[in-house]
Amino acid sequence: MNVLAFDTCYDACSAAAGRGLRSLTPDIAVLYEPMQTGHAERLMPMIEAVMAEAKLPFAALDRITVTMGPGTFTGTRIAVAAARGLSLATGAPIVPVTSLRLMAMSPRIPAAATPRIAIATDARRGEVYVEVFDRHSMKTLIAPTVLSVVDAPRAMGAYPIVIAGSGAAVLAASLQVAGVEAQAIAPDLLPDAFDMLFESSEWPISATVSPLYLRPPDAKPSGAILHGGGALT
Repeated sequence: MNVLAFDTCYDACSAAAGRGLRSLTPDIAVLYEPMQTGHAERLMPMIEAVMAEAKLPFAALDRITVTMGPGTFTGTRIAVAAARGLSLATGAPIVPVTSLRLMAMSPRIPAAATPRIAIATDARRGEVYVEVFDRHSMKTLIAPTVLSVVDAPRAMGAYPIVIAGSGAAVLAASLQVAGVEAQAIAPDLLPDAFDMLFESSEWPISATVSPLYLRPPDAKPSGAILHGGGALT
C-alpha cells in the first residue's frame, strides 16, 4: 500500500509518504513545519520532498489521505484543493479525515481514565470546534461541530471527559462549572500527517473531498492558494 498524507488546517503544515506500508520494510518519509502563514507555498514542495525520500512515484499512489477541516478557512481550502488536484493527476482515490480525529490519534494523548475524549480547538467568538470520541474504539460520539462555550455543557452531556487542543482549557472550565468532570490537556496540540499514514490504509476511500468549514468564513479569500511544484513523476 502506497499512501501520501498531508494537513494544512491549523498552525502547521505536514506531509508524510509511505511506500509498501503493508510490507515488513516500508519506506517512510515525514515533514512537519510549524507555521501560521505560508501553507500554500510550502505544501507542494513538502509533498514532493517526502515522495522523493520514500522513493514513491506519484503514479504508484494507492491513496491520498487529507484533512478536510475544520480549521482555518484558507488552510482547509489548501489541503482539499491539493488532494483534488493530485487525485485527478494520479487517479488515486482520496481518504478524507477530520483534523480533530487526526489530533485525537496523536501519541501525545495518554491513555485516559475516562471513556470519552474530545478534541476542542479555538474557533474564536467564544466558540470551539469539537469532536468527541470513544476513547477505546475511537468511534465518533459527537460529530464535528462548532459550539458556544456557554452552551457546550448542554450539548456535550455530563460524561467525564478528557479534552485536548487549543480550546480545551476554556471548554473544560465551562463543563466544570456545570458539574462535569473534565480535564484539559495538550493545549498546543496540532495535526500531524504522520499519525494517519498507516491507519488510513484501512479507512474508506472517496472519489473526492469537500472542505468541512462548520461556519461561514470571516472574510472572502483572494488570490491563488497553491504555488510551486514541478512535474509529477
